[in-house]
Amino acid sequence: MSSIPAPPNPRSSIAEERVNPSFPVRELTYWIDGGRRVTELKERIMLELERDPLWRVNDHPNLSLAETRERAMSKIRRLADLATSRPLEETMTRMSIISVVDPGFWTRFGVHFGLFFGALQGQATPSQMAYWMDKGALSMQGITGCFGMTELGHGSNVAGLETTATLDERTDEFVVHSPTLTATKWWIGGAAHTATHCAVYAQLIVKDQCYGTKTFVVQLRDTKTFALMPGVNVGDLGKKMGRDQIDNGWIRFTHVRIPRSHMLMKHTKVTRSGDVIEPPLAQLAYGALIQGRVSMVSDSANVAKRALTIATRYASVRRQFGGSASAGASETKLIDYPIHQYRLLPLMAQTFAMIFTAREVTANYEKLMGELSDLGDATGAAADDVIKNLKETHATSAGLKAFCTWMCLNIIDQCRQSLGGHGYSAYTGLAQAYSDFAVHCTWEGDNTILTLQCGRYLVATALDARKGLPLPENLSYLRGAVSATGGLSGHACKGDSAEQVSSLDTLKSAWSSVAANAILNAVRDFEAGLGKGLSKDDAYEFSSASRLHAARMHTYTYLLHRFAAQVDQSPAALRPVLTLLAQLFGAHSAVQHSGEFLQSGFYTGSQIETLKGFVSFACSEIRKDAVSLTDAFNYTDYVVNSPLGRFDGDVYEKYFELVTSLNPAKPVPYFDSLIRPLLERTDETETGPELEIDEE
Repeated sequence: MSSIPAPPNPRSSIAEERVNPSFPVRELTYWIDGGRRVTELKERIMLELERDPLWRVNDHPNLSLAETRERAMSKIRRLADLATSRPLEETMTRMSIISVVDPGFWTRFGVHFGLFFGALQGQATPSQMAYWMDKGALSMQGITGCFGMTELGHGSNVAGLETTATLDERTDEFVVHSPTLTATKWWIGGAAHTATHCAVYAQLIVKDQCYGTKTFVVQLRDTKTFALMPGVNVGDLGKKMGRDQIDNGWIRFTHVRIPRSHMLMKHTKVTRSGDVIEPPLAQLAYGALIQGRVSMVSDSANVAKRALTIATRYASVRRQFGGSASAGASETKLIDYPIHQYRLLPLMAQTFAMIFTAREVTANYEKLMGELSDLGDATGAAADDVIKNLKETHATSAGLKAFCTWMCLNIIDQCRQSLGGHGYSAYTGLAQAYSDFAVHCTWEGDNTILTLQCGRYLVATALDARKGLPLPENLSYLRGAVSATGGLSGHACKGDSAEQVSSLDTLKSAWSSVAANAILNAVRDFEAGLGKGLSKDDAYEFSSASRLHAARMHTYTYLLHRFAAQVDQSPAALRPVLTLLAQLFGAHSAVQHSGEFLQSGFYTGSQIETLKGFVSFACSEIRKDAVSLTDAFNYTDYVVNSPLGRFDGDVYEKYFELVTSLNPAKPVPYFDSLIRPLLERTDETETGPELEIDEE
């Protein structure tokens, strides 16, 4: 009788995956990061965090709510000192890594530096900025801030916020007030325990006239005693789905008085005599809203990289079925099953699409902010061009924020499920990642609302193009996809071979056609609403489903075009694997939406079948480099923070060690009170006497 052979060593299993990559791994890391210097900076920061006892993360699953918050707070001072003493690039790089390592802490820290301080940067005048800087707003020396926009009754509809700020001309003060229960500020990060001041969004009321939502700095607590200021009530929102490191709270204001100068007046100004001076370009205030959306595209890419690193490395050492014990054969690696390749590798392609799109949209945003800063109060042609770019970036970032965060959340959960039962463990990293990331789909704008904003822009732009106005850059693909009469150009795939159907140029044209078709359908629905006698706003609501769909098709097209552009610019040694990944992204996404391509007439049914075959082929080819691609993400084991995603493949030993070290054997605390009584109960005392049954 033959014995069951010992399973292959996991270390050996993953080592063989790295034997002969088709591309230089280190060069791809440099390309992803933006250069060798950035990669080396990231590696230094990752090592610093790993060696700092404050940044221990592998025991997070066992911490209570109070312990989680306290540990997060213990890191604040050190990071605040680094943020104000080190170059800005280093601070931003450090925060991008921390957003993956400890997303809850990243939120708690970011509430002050990103939201509160960001509100000052975006909306304070130079003299106001100098005042708050002198108060310690940057260094957190004297001030810790929070961001008071969301209310119990209002979120995405900022214009509908109920909190009021009424000018008292007699005292030269604003009176900030929560007139209703639903006006209570809600989900305010940092409010429960930490913040001394809040950037409060409230309706500006001067001489009984409402001028819309503006921003006011309101002190919540005495900076010495930490006692609440008169008229301020604060509470704790407690346990959440994820990110418990941040102390979200609620705030109610009861006729709280603040100096008039505490309204941030970079755009709208209120004078001592009560005159309200509106900016000539009200749209300039949109710039501050874009930053959060752009950062979440990058965050989606970064978090997806971690999830895929865990799932891909585990799939390369986990063996299941396929082998014959009697013949002494090993079981088959999960990654060698075509279905597992199909399960993970299109997600890899999506992640690369997000990586390269994030790079480009971030650069565009930074360029736009520079243009806005240089513009000042100028008007005319130059201002018109900047406003046009602002609207384009606002809409594009809205669509990207929505679909990239949805994409990343799906990647996390698909990777978690691919781990089998181990994916359900809090110690393998992806269960908590899902809970922590889910909030991205609703904060900084609910995703569905953002897609409708993007869709509205697409409809309006298509209508402008019909009038002969030039297309913005992000919709330049419409030039070839829409005919002179306003319908689809009728372009179709000309060949039937896999090479013709799946080439990157063909896929770009295919997606352009589908996006154009979706936008034209949304335009038709909008015009149908107008034809029914609806107002313009109601006609947009009438076409909301088609607007959402147009935003989806446009965003996928944008992702593919940005991915392809980065492929064209990449080093020659990287181009083959990046081209194949871009093709897989475009082809797999097309197969998932095959009905759209048939409807637009670009592909036939048989060409769609050929495209499906190409997806399987591309997965089998990328499978050869799967581990090397995750290595190029260059996350250390500390950042990956999962025994199943270890670089050396030693998953079982390290998983067992982690679980047993964090859960040592000890007596069951409720044995005497609950288990013993259960085991030792008698039928008579617990269930009563048995019923006697009459026998006939």
